[in-house]
Amino acid sequence: MESALKKDVWVVDDSIISPLGSTSEENFNNVVKSVSGIRKIKDDSLASTEVHVGRIDDLSNSIELTRFEQMCVAAIDKITERHSLRVGKTLFILSTTKGNIDLLKSDSNHSRLHLHSTAKHIAQHSGLENTLVVSNACISGVMAIAIAKRYLERGQFDHAMVVGADELTNFVVSGFQSLGALSNEICRPFDRDRNGINLGEAAAAILLTTKPEQFSQKPSIKILGSGLSNDANHISGPSRTGEELALAIAQALHESSLTQDQIDFISAHGTATLYNDEMEAKAFNLSGFSRTPLHSLKGYYGHTLGAAGVLELIISIHGLKNNTLIPSLGYTHPGVSQELNVITQSVIKPMTTFLKTASGFGGCNAAMVVQKQN
Repeated sequence: MESALKKDVWVVDDSIISPLGSTSEENFNNVVKSVSGIRKIKDDSLASTEVHVGRIDDLSNSIELTRFEQMCVAAIDKITERHSLRVGKTLFILSTTKGNIDLLKSDSNHSRLHLHSTAKHIAQHSGLENTLVVSNACISGVMAIAIAKRYLERGQFDHAMVVGADELTNFVVSGFQSLGALSNEICRPFDRDRNGINLGEAAAAILLTTKPEQFSQKPSIKILGSGLSNDANHISGPSRTGEELALAIAQALHESSLTQDQIDFISAHGTATLYNDEMEAKAFNLSGFSRTPLHSLKGYYGHTLGAAGVLELIISIHGLKNNTLIPSLGYTHPGVSQELNVITQSVIKPMTTFLKTASGFGGCNAAMVVQKQN
């Protein structure tokens, strides 16, 4: 009975602020051209050595907003400028792993080091309220959209604005350096010669609704289903079997009432670390996706942490709308033990449905199915 009462959840609009552009369209066009936003930077405020990262250059702190908050507000405002939202009927979700962590350098007691305070401050500047924070390592973005979907389909809100964001800071860079996880070149997910990840920063916002008739343009993208799991294998190392990500995928397919053969492509997490790529390869094979076209977008943006799930979902949605398979930048030779059909060149073909996956520290996993409606 409960499932019969659930409402369809549609994607109304989206926005991306990143090193590849200040709109979703600009970002998508650069990705299709295989342009990477990752470059070698020497900046003592980030690290004592050169690092390959994806950094936005034209942002800085203001009196009212930190640099992190400016990223979020800029992404949100591009959507609210195009659409009028009923504030009381709109849920605002902030997806981030570190938020205003850079404030530690100047004021360790600053109130907006607390993520819920940051979310309220961003919402206030964007004319929103009803705030929620999702901070669950690198699955935060996909998880935030899944949570928004649950609120909407049960009628608790009509609309949801989800923004995923994280910025490059010394705190973040030094943490990954201590793990020996950073690559000294543009990362190469799933490739034989990969040697680690790049970090990146971005803010990506997506507007969801169960009331598409309230918007001038009829939406065509529907969030069908999602799944979540945790393998509890290790604080920073993923499952060695891939079974738990496969479980999240199975949940997403079940909720979508779809089978494996109805998925046209996969937008994988693909961090270009040995353990993550191997775990995902095993999970995709367990789920019957060994021949399904697959990409990682980390070679374009680096790992944007709490922004990754939202950003990569948006780029994949634009690929779906344009019937375009996006190449996995940097992939040349198979580098995992299981068969994968990694996309190496842009291909135009009719498509309706894709699967987005994410995995993170602590063993968390997320999967989401998105479909284009005629």
